[in-house]
Amino acid sequence: MDMEIVFPGGKGVNAIYENFTIMTDQSVREGGDGSAPEPFDLFLASMGTCAGIYVLSFCQHHDLPAEGISLIQTAEHNPETRMIDRVNIDIRLPADFPQKYRKALIRSAEQCAVKKHIAVGLPEFNVTST
Repeated sequence: MDMEIVFPGGKGVNAIYENFTIMTDQSVREGGDGSAPEPFDLFLASMGTCAGIYVLSFCQHHDLPAEGISLIQTAEHNPETRMIDRVNIDIRLPADFPQKYRKALIRSAEQCAVKKHIAVGLPEFNVTST
């Protein structure tokens, strides 16, 4: 899976993957235009949207409506290390969501591939120059 990273100007850094351009920028506070999410924001979004696709797939598999379901993700920062040391995802379900599926729905969200990679300390990074 190859992805090309390009610099369109200013503080923008874009990733070109297949037929998509994934745009990032820095906030105005950090010298950018604030025209797109910062790269770290996309990292966080990848966790929430990954869990979300598992929730959506679970609902579709069980013929359950996904309307009215949302995921609220919060990140807890360690003030000493300035790193995120916990990510919480709260699946908000409508009142009429069947109780018998709630635990299984949570287990499905926990299958997120992004979370699994982070949990086991993968991938290894190798940076070179040609």
